Amino acid sequence: MFFPYKDDNPRVLYPFITYSIILINILTLSVQHYIGQSSFIHNYGFIPNKFEIKTIFSSMFMHGGIVHITSNMWFLYIFGDNIESILGHVKFFVFYLMCGIFAAITQFLFDPSSSIPMVGASGAIAGVLGAYMIRFPKAQVHVLAIIFIFITTIVVPAQIVLGFWFLIQLSSGLSSIGIDTNGGVAWFAHIGGFIAGVGLLKYFQNFNME
Repeated sequence: MFFPYKDDNPRVLYPFITYSIILINILTLSVQHYIGQSSFIHNYGFIPNKFEIKTIFSSMFMHGGIVHITSNMWFLYIFGDNIESILGHVKFFVFYLMCGIFAAITQFLFDPSSSIPMVGASGAIAGVLGAYMIRFPKAQVHVLAIIFIFITTIVVPAQIVLGFWFLIQLSSGLSSIGIDTNGGVAWFAHIGGFIAGVGLLKYFQNFNME
């Protein structure tokens, strides 16, 4: 098991959008708990067998609980600022949303009959991870590694950390095909978001929106 906790890749721009997305997610979780977690998720989460466009967007800013949002926002905090720096604020936000859209559609394609609401920013964040791996493959990432009963910290190139992360999602997704996961991890959303991030990065770098 491993968990990245920082990188050595300096940013150029202040990550206004990255921090804003984190804040919106935190506020949304607060609203979920205030209104009622179950009803809010059912109304605004993305349900594949209903396929509503509005819930593709709303589900990107929702989470199932504290652990869920903490892990997602931590990855966005570490890797989002550098992608925002190279794309600029506006393009980064559009890029983020598009990765989230691709993530939801990928999950739908692999499980279109599911009636379980999908929530979480992980599909969009997976796109950020894919872009980071392609753009900064040799950036040094500090990782907390747990090996059996031993806990240590190591410094690993981003292409290894994020490549390994993607392989975990891919193997888990493939092994889940045909199995009722009862609301577990949306592996194919992660896979679709990551691939979208890899594929869209060059286009967004060359496209002038600002």
